[in-house]
Amino acid sequence: MSSIQHQVDLFPYNTFGIRHKAKYFTIIRTVEEAQALFSSILFKSNRHLFIGGGSNILFTKDFEGLAVRVAMKGKEIIHEDENTITLKVAAGENWHEVVRHCVDKNWGGIENLSLIPGTVGAAPIQNIGAYGVEIEKNIFEVETIEINTGKLKIFTHDECLFGYRESIFKTIFKDQFLVSSITLRLTKKNHLLHLNYGSISETLQHNGIKNISIRDVSDAVIQIRSSKLPDPKNIGNAGSFFKNPSIQNELKDFLKIQYTTMPSFRSQNGLVKIPAAWLIEQCGWKGKKINNIGVHQHQALVLVNYGGGSGEEIWNLAMKIQASVYEKFGITLLPEVNVL
Repeated sequence: MSSIQHQVDLFPYNTFGIRHKAKYFTIIRTVEEAQALFSSILFKSNRHLFIGGGSNILFTKDFEGLAVRVAMKGKEIIHEDENTITLKVAAGENWHEVVRHCVDKNWGGIENLSLIPGTVGAAPIQNIGAYGVEIEKNIFEVETIEINTGKLKIFTHDECLFGYRESIFKTIFKDQFLVSSITLRLTKKNHLLHLNYGSISETLQHNGIKNISIRDVSDAVIQIRSSKLPDPKNIGNAGSFFKNPSIQNELKDFLKIQYTTMPSFRSQNGLVKIPAAWLIEQCGWKGKKINNIGVHQHQALVLVNYGGGSGEEIWNLAMKIQASVYEKFGITLLPEVNVL
């Protein structure tokens, strides 16, 4: 079993740059290490928290349990034919590096998901998405370890019950399985490009790109995200703090009367998705700074820690934003970040 450390500062393991400690801490690098850990008395007798890239966590206090850094590595081609490649990727791999690896190989499908922070293991749990693409479109299956038994279990795409920023691992089976790897099915040719969301087409046009490749799309996404989103290495943040809310058509029509420029997009089940960043900006929060924390000046969806801010301060700011959006629009923003 991997070694156990005591009273470990979690500052290096969360992109918000919050200084809180974990009572116990360990790193697992293989499935076997994970299975040995799950059978240990220490694991069974303590709360546990799995950490990948730490890009979706806000610590508001010390964690009085066992924090487990998931660091499984490896990529393996499972199947290949003339048109597709099936790639298995371990949970601890850096997500963006995997995307760029696939782009380098001209394997298409996930190029729109470039520069999303975090590790592979979080991708199916959160059903990460950006610029018109969600990871579920390319997931063939997800390998997991059942925490109570240590047994491996494979979930097919359909069994994952993917939804907007959610999956069965966040709902029915929350805290019951650890993702150990995912298997992606990608295209080798005749790639289906997604260019109509955000400013991808505009960026490609500005860059003078005509015969568009998946590399061009990936580069455009990186350019867009870099211009809007702060690098966690420089300014503490966890990317988008809130989910984009989906509302009833009737509410959308009612709000459009007063807010004629309000953007909206078709969502699932006949609902309409409203950009959370637009709602937050309309409430005057964009660029607002309170001591060492605030809302980023270029992207209202990103809460930031300029250095020395506490998780509690960031969470209080988030709740104030949530309250003001509800008061103005009657829409409840839900956090995308896990608050502990």
